[in-house]
Amino acid sequence: MKIALYGRQFSNNSLPFIQEVIDNLVRHGVEILIYEDFRKFIESKKINISNAESFTDHTELTGHVKCMLSLGGDGTLLDTLSLVRDSGLPVLGINLGRLGFLASINKTEIKNAIDSLVREEYTLDKRVLITLDSSDADLFGEVNYALNEITIHKQDASPMIIIHTYINGEFLNSYWADGLIISTPTGSTAYSLSCGGPIVFPQSGNFVITPICPHNLSVRPIVISDSSVLTFKIEARATQFLVSMDSRTEKVDTNVVLTAKKESFSINLIRLYNESYLTTLRNKLMWGLDSRN
Repeated sequence: MKIALYGRQFSNNSLPFIQEVIDNLVRHGVEILIYEDFRKFIESKKINISNAESFTDHTELTGHVKCMLSLGGDGTLLDTLSLVRDSGLPVLGINLGRLGFLASINKTEIKNAIDSLVREEYTLDKRVLITLDSSDADLFGEVNYALNEITIHKQDASPMIIIHTYINGEFLNSYWADGLIISTPTGSTAYSLSCGGPIVFPQSGNFVITPICPHNLSVRPIVISDSSVLTFKIEARATQFLVSMDSRTEKVDTNVVLTAKKESFSINLIRLYNESYLTTLRNKLMWGLDSRN
């Protein structure tokens, strides 16, 4: 079995957990393939990587590895989309960050998680992606899709923008706001939630449109079918606005028309047998806990 590892730079507090991951994989006789930049970082921190190989590109993974381990928080796992692409390669997130909805394996559960992974005691949790097309700009290159959300927002010092929004060609609304979030069910517990959007279950077949600081207080988040095609035309005093796909951001001219829809492929998240979405939701949001205790 060969498993790929992806991560970012960490504080020294996380280094023992990275070593624990590698040691447990080696214990099971797993061949390890480490993302090149991450390998250089952990080697500089004196992590023993045994005889692990390295990779730099998504073409080196397809057909060669069983799965990918993301070591970090949710942002780190979102980075793996550019490496996994449409290969169907499953991803398991080990949370070395804070909240961790996607990277759901706690750092205290590393040994048991890897034992289950090697024994294939898991299911694949297919998550919908959202893709973005534009009229005059090659936005985000080959990775023009997101797992959490697409966000249209004003530049930092600019006044609010007007986002004319259409569903399947029919006019929905002109949002006078700081921005607009188009969230997948996976992203409903991310930026959209912090702006008042609802929590949507992963397999519900929906997108959520959530305004950011709307000028009209009667405007509220809307849940729509993920078979919908959304079109956006932007008005602004500035000549450019910002578009983000998960944690990646580009500047876009206001004359560019944007189109968002469900991507033709999905991403596979590994869910161990002792995990469930409801368990993750309760634990991360601390539901049912008495804060007085």
